[in-house]
Amino acid sequence: MTDSAHAYLDQVVPRLQKLTDLAAAGGLEPAVDLLVAALEKGGVIQSFGTGHSQAFVMELSGRAGGLIPTSGIYLRDVLTVGDRDRSQLTGGELERDPSVVDDLFAVSTIGPDDVFVIASNSGVNGSIVGVALEAKRRGHAVIAVTSLEHTNAVEPKHPSGQRLSEVADVVIDNLAPFGDTTLPVDGGVVVGAVSSITAALIAQLLTIGVTERIAATGATPPVYISANIPGGDEHNRALEDRYRGRIRRSA
Repeated sequence: MTDSAHAYLDQVVPRLQKLTDLAAAGGLEPAVDLLVAALEKGGVIQSFGTGHSQAFVMELSGRAGGLIPTSGIYLRDVLTVGDRDRSQLTGGELERDPSVVDDLFAVSTIGPDDVFVIASNSGVNGSIVGVALEAKRRGHAVIAVTSLEHTNAVEPKHPSGQRLSEVADVVIDNLAPFGDTTLPVDGGVVVGAVSSITAALIAQLLTIGVTERIAATGATPPVYISANIPGGDEHNRALEDRYRGRIRRSA
């Protein structure tokens, strides 16, 4: 296990360093520009992801150190808020179904100045591409976080024939390899997925970039503090009140 642990670290660290260098060189500024522009207009950052990319949504919205004007969109919303059949939430069929997009938008509160950040390692499933296309149709900017190596190696599953990376205004490569995994083991399988780790860094780098930009204007960035420290709940609720009815927090 020791050798495998170090081998995995050798796969992860260079990717994290490359993303950090990209941010330091200004490579994430086009995305930060869109996020800041939306917030300056009173908009909210809408984040969406399916499967393990839901972790990116949770990293970007509703956590300590994160921006308050953010709202996560999840496939389960069509059940918990809408009236889709529970059986449709199993087996991965729903994330490939482009028809779910209308239901998702119907149960989501989306303002005209909101911006979308959509995470998908493959970037080809019907719901992912469908949400991006619908957001664009409604006039919203779209930022994609995806694996360019993977998405360019597979066929789109949306009827439009498009990939998330081909719809978005700004594309951020999560640097995951094809298939996401990095370490071959006996038995012909490969483990050591990296996209969740690189996506978490991307979410934090975007949050830092937006927060620094707002602070540079002399304004106080609307940022959560931990609810598990004294005064945390009071601080967070006071700021959430500014966006009441426009941001959704899941348990």
